[in-house]
Amino acid sequence: MRKEQFETLLQFFKVLADESRLKIVGILANQECSVEELAALMQLKEPTVSHHLTKLKEVNLVTMRPDGNSRLYQLDNAALENISKEIFTPGKIASLIEHIDTEAWESKVLNNYLESNSTSLDGVQRLKEIPVSRKKRLVILKWLSTKFESEVEYSEQMVNDILGRYHSDYLTLQRELISCKFIHRKDGIFLRNLQD
Repeated sequence: MRKEQFETLLQFFKVLADESRLKIVGILANQECSVEELAALMQLKEPTVSHHLTKLKEVNLVTMRPDGNSRLYQLDNAALENISKEIFTPGKIASLIEHIDTEAWESKVLNNYLESNSTSLDGVQRLKEIPVSRKKRLVILKWLSTKFESEVEYSEQMVNDILGRYHSDYLTLQRELISCKFIHRKDGIFLRNLQD
């Protein structure tokens, strides 16, 4: 998402993060109203309604047209649809995290559940325990799956030997890796599944 679009989205949410403004938007979606009418409907003072309308105009949510001595306001449906098409798409919303380290949480989980084995000559990190939380367990399983090379066929004994280097309950880890589709077994042969 471009910085300009991000700022527009942020401003849009700031403006709508007010109960009175949301109600005004709802009223103006159904009918045109003057400040006086809105003040009566909302049970607010006219200067307060004018302030809210100014904020809504800043993000192009309302339009105004003169009508004699008063001004009539209504929701700008086209602007609302445009914001929806331009910004409120799954791809654009997902791009809000462009500058966030999405692997920071996984790193934290790994740091919490792995310990260096001081007696091991090869410096292998071992699992302190298998996480109970499914989400944390998936992080550990993803990490364990990297210990298997893609397109290499492994026997069950080889899989158990590899997993045994990281935790004594290698059978549970093997079942979990298969059930979560990190590896698959066919005719006694194990292969690593490539993850997206």
